Amino acid sequence: MPYQALSPALRFLLGVACFIVLVAGMKSAVEILVPFLLSVFIAILCAPALLWLEARKVPSPLAVTIVVLVVVVSISGVSMLVATSINNFAKQVPAYQASLQDEIQLVTAWLANHGIELSQQLVRDQVNPGRIMELVSKTLTGFGNALADFFLIFLTVLFILFEASSFPAKFRRAMGDQHQSISTFEKFNTSVKRYLIIKSLVSLATGAFIALWLGIQGVDYLVLWALLAFLLNFIPNIGSIIAAIPAVLLSFVQFGFTGAGITALGFFIVNIVMGNIIEPRYMGKGLGLSTLVVFLSLLFWGWVLGPVGMLLSIPLTMIVKLALEANQETRWIGVLLDNK
Repeated sequence: MPYQALSPALRFLLGVACFIVLVAGMKSAVEILVPFLLSVFIAILCAPALLWLEARKVPSPLAVTIVVLVVVVSISGVSMLVATSINNFAKQVPAYQASLQDEIQLVTAWLANHGIELSQQLVRDQVNPGRIMELVSKTLTGFGNALADFFLIFLTVLFILFEASSFPAKFRRAMGDQHQSISTFEKFNTSVKRYLIIKSLVSLATGAFIALWLGIQGVDYLVLWALLAFLLNFIPNIGSIIAAIPAVLLSFVQFGFTGAGITALGFFIVNIVMGNIIEPRYMGKGLGLSTLVVFLSLLFWGWVLGPVGMLLSIPLTMIVKLALEANQETRWIGVLLDNK
């Protein structure tokens, strides 16, 4: 039976079934899909530098080689530095947890002296630094596992960059200049590239500011917390909060309430300036996604693809939204995802 002859209810059920099969397929292929998506992410960030070199008459093979070498050296250097920090921090986690529990006992005793009785067992159960450290470890480990397929990512980025300059022309020849897919592709390409580049620069500035702030304080493993601030800044709404928690806890262990307050103040200032002043100024009116959709996409892509899916949740959701808007039958779903 032709698809058009099906009733609306059957079409809906068929769409839901296809969606479930697609999600199950993505979860099954996550080991291949995550490195590929990460490669596309890196290639999009490298594309402006590649086009800049080609515009200055640098041969395309040489331009790609230069860009890829810069990326390889940068990622290798950062990976080595971060791996050392993670290993050293992992060895110190039990000592930090014990110190934090001692500090919590002192706080509960101080509150008891001022007439506020709290069960130490209840506080110990509710304030569990091990859970927070486990979340931090899972995020960094998940990203590290994705980068472990470095050779695969390297080759994929290389081939994508070789095709970057010629792909738009190929797409036009394949679809025809008047085809609706041309405008959809150009809209998607501009939106995603703009978002990723601006978000990356803002995240880089955020990580640099956090490193400087924590360095002035003398907080241990500032490179680790700066990297965490950089990565989690890609996660909308809650990423910056999660990035601040371990650094504030460690500052509390090292310097007490005053040090923790100063650390928290630094994260608060950078998130206000970057998230509410700098980023909106260069992002324009935003991503065209409602706040609820942004949050739900974070949960969904994190569940499907893990930590890397959380980092790429907005670009992936934008792809889905643009694909839905391109089809007349599913356009209404794309409209529901919009922020207007």
